[in-house]
Amino acid sequence: MEPNIKWLRDVRNTDVASVGGKNASLGELIATLGSEGVEVPIGFAITANGYWSFLDSNGIRKPIEACMARLDRKDLRNLKAIADDSRALILAARWPADLEQEIRAAYRALANKGIASVAVRSSATAEDLPTASFAGRHESFLNIQNEEALLDACKRCYASLFSERAIKYRQDMGFPDMKVALSIGVQHMVRSDTGGAGVIFTLEPESGFRNVVHIAANWGLGENVVQGAVETDEYQVFKPTLREGKRAILQRRLGAKQKTMVLAPAGNEQPGSTTLNLDTPQEQRDRFVLTDAEVEQLARWAVIIEDHYRMPMDIEWAKDGGTGRLFIVQARPETVHSAKDPFQLKEYELKNKGTALVTGSAVGSKIASGRVRKLDSPAQADQLLDGEVLVTDITNPDWDPVLKRASAIVTNKGGRTSHAAIVAREMGTVAVVGALNATEVLKDGQLIAGVLCGRSHRERSMIANSIGPRSGSI
Repeated sequence: MEPNIKWLRDVRNTDVASVGGKNASLGELIATLGSEGVEVPIGFAITANGYWSFLDSNGIRKPIEACMARLDRKDLRNLKAIADDSRALILAARWPADLEQEIRAAYRALANKGIASVAVRSSATAEDLPTASFAGRHESFLNIQNEEALLDACKRCYASLFSERAIKYRQDMGFPDMKVALSIGVQHMVRSDTGGAGVIFTLEPESGFRNVVHIAANWGLGENVVQGAVETDEYQVFKPTLREGKRAILQRRLGAKQKTMVLAPAGNEQPGSTTLNLDTPQEQRDRFVLTDAEVEQLARWAVIIEDHYRMPMDIEWAKDGGTGRLFIVQARPETVHSAKDPFQLKEYELKNKGTALVTGSAVGSKIASGRVRKLDSPAQADQLLDGEVLVTDITNPDWDPVLKRASAIVTNKGGRTSHAAIVAREMGTVAVVGALNATEVLKDGQLIAGVLCGRSHRERSMIANSIGPRSGSI
């Protein structure tokens, strides 16, 4: 019988159906690369079997299924009511005695190793859909410091499987609601809120050049980097030189690092710590997050991980502000450039030129045109017509179904490793990220084209041009 608890050290990539992609990846790193120096926060996973046991011991699997059957799947008009009713069933449920004791015992084992607080993260999975990605759709809780708060956080993770955003994602992707389970990862809490965090690509994220490691860094928790809410520090490390044990940093670029996300004590309404997104002090904005030695250490780990998986990787890292230790907190295959034919080249010709309106960081190597559609949130998705240029402040995973319909994407905020940039690469769509004032300058219905002006990632190299009505799509 499938256990309810698995220590991450005992988990492998083959366990996705049991513990979800996130936990499976972390277990793979701990078990196979820990001996090579790659540091991953230790912890355990509550398996998908634990989730089903929780539902069945409370007799709520069928009531939730009946609740979801009432969802108006045509226009989701009753989505909020269905989500509220489903979550209420879970939040009112009690932990089965055996599962509760297993969770408490695992947490005490971490405490005995000197782990003062833990992060509790959702890792959704589907037994029949082991490759499905549910990233960013479910709740996580940080800085959990006692058993009661842990049990509360885990129950809220289960409930988040039936949030409005999670239900809508399954609807958009065609996943059956009751085929998806939730595993929970409980790990040593890396206090990156007092240190820094970021992402690593084991290739150049725009061109796909594979002889470099690209590292992005910001002060505080990594959410600002993932969302693209800040202009990060960027480092380029040359792999061949790194493998020879020589100094290998090709380039360092100081980012503005406008915001720092930190932990703040939570209120009584939820466990753990809430977050605050503060203005970064000028002194920190003016200096790099990482030393050269730290950059090369992260790059070495990235190369080890890439060699293990035998493919380019997309990695998240964190630095504990108290101890100064670096950790890898996530690793997944890079799916954009690794799937491309490196010998295939397309050329585009711009037939008409107009006035440069906004500039930002380039994503993609195409020319695209369309009429501007400014949206404030994914809730306005019905206003976007197929082929229009989506213009907004910033995107997150809730935007994914909307982005698929746009001919191009323009955001005020974000960098080359932001959510909008990554999704644009995956879809083969032109994007202009970090355009600063695009939502002010561009007007609804205005016909514009995105034009790639330069290949250097040091430049703001994409310009949105105004074009005449006869130009059409190029």
